Amino acid sequence: MVVGKIIVMLGAPGSGKGTQAKQLEEKFSIPQISTGDILRAIAKENTSLGQQIRETQAAGKLVSDDILIEVVTERTRREDCKNGFILDGYPRTLGQADQLEKLAASQEREIRVINVDILDDLLLKRLTGRRSCSFCGEIYNIYFKPPKSENSCDNCAKTLVHRSDDNLESIGKRLQEYHKNTAPLISYYEKRHCLSTIDGAQSPDKVFEVLCQIFQ
Repeated sequence: MVVGKIIVMLGAPGSGKGTQAKQLEEKFSIPQISTGDILRAIAKENTSLGQQIRETQAAGKLVSDDILIEVVTERTRREDCKNGFILDGYPRTLGQADQLEKLAASQEREIRVINVDILDDLLLKRLTGRRSCSFCGEIYNIYFKPPKSENSCDNCAKTLVHRSDDNLESIGKRLQEYHKNTAPLISYYEKRHCLSTIDGAQSPDKVFEVLCQIFQ
């Protein structure tokens, strides 16, 4: 069962782990905590932290461990996390994983990890083709899931947004960072016997079907 646990979604940028986390949230009524969403919100603020995050993201780099640890710790203290939560985008380093182990111990929770595995070539198409609706949050892809009307959301007809960091240069840097810092978490969690790997090249519906089988 998912409820009561810390579910960690692992996978390279564009692997679809965020989409799966949202579906888990809906099915099991526990919050999805996306560090990416939280950091983008902070980046819009006129603060020194907001400026620091904006500059880091514009360079295609990852935000420091210290900032992410602070964000995750604060967020998981809230009431809606009392029955467990899903982490999307955290941990990204072995240092963060160690910090999460301490957090899990303090909350007396078990960690379960899902690794959504996919090849880099497919990831590049997924990311460069990604478009999102800033109003309702729906995500499209001009190669795999285009909107019915060009650059317009099917749900609310609002204009779709192409993230400034979804370009080949920034994506290449993000993938390098992932393979260097985050991919080692796969063996880290394998040794702790809490990791399940799913083929992320499958359709989102098939990935979610397998995911639900894991948590039966």
